[in-house]
Amino acid sequence: MALLNYFNSYIVSKVGQTAIMDIRNSMYDHIQTLDMKFFDKNRTGDLMSRLTNDVKDVSLKSLRGQIGIVSQDIILFNGSIRDNILYGKLDATDDEIIESAKAANAHDFISAFPDGYDSQIGERGVKLSGGQKQRIAIARALLKNPQIIILDEATAALDTESEHLIQEALSRLLINRTSIVIAHRLSTIHDADQIIVLEKGQVHEKGTHEQLLQNNGRYKQLHDLQFPQLKALSNS
Repeated sequence: MALLNYFNSYIVSKVGQTAIMDIRNSMYDHIQTLDMKFFDKNRTGDLMSRLTNDVKDVSLKSLRGQIGIVSQDIILFNGSIRDNILYGKLDATDDEIIESAKAANAHDFISAFPDGYDSQIGERGVKLSGGQKQRIAIARALLKNPQIIILDEATAALDTESEHLIQEALSRLLINRTSIVIAHRLSTIHDADQIIVLEKGQVHEKGTHEQLLQNNGRYKQLHDLQFPQLKALSNS
């Protein structure tokens, strides 16, 4: 598959942010569920070289351990906040859990609960707000400390205050890591190191935000649709 080859040959070989805009959602499920089964352990691809010097001896579990995912559809378990964060690193200390929660802007709201980190959150985190769930997921990813982060636009459908807190937490999460962002709103990917525009499962365009605007292709068309005011100003 062309996109997956592109992942292996370029995206995962660099520290920085790659945003993916899938015009027809033709590859959405593949990207959203991306895991290491897409990479051939018998090849010495860039990702494998980064993770180990002996690719053939790498286990699937080990490779998955290098990937963290924060998505819109957050997976939380019926248990305590502590246990849900701890899932990122099962042998973590309390200090490590709290440090990760602070970096994710989650410590304050967790501490406000009567039982703090031992508070029960219900099935799929039903007792938490959307923004609180996202910050728990980010704390879990920070605790895991992976080399590669996949984001399914984690700030979609949030209020302004929650979005600000989560964007701040995500900025900390992405430092010195390779990140892949599945984008739905162009406003969230302007600063990406590279943007890949997909159509019918193929790489249609790639470049920075400014480069793609100058190309006057599909990305520019989508940008003009989402930001008609900017288009009007550029034409005036």
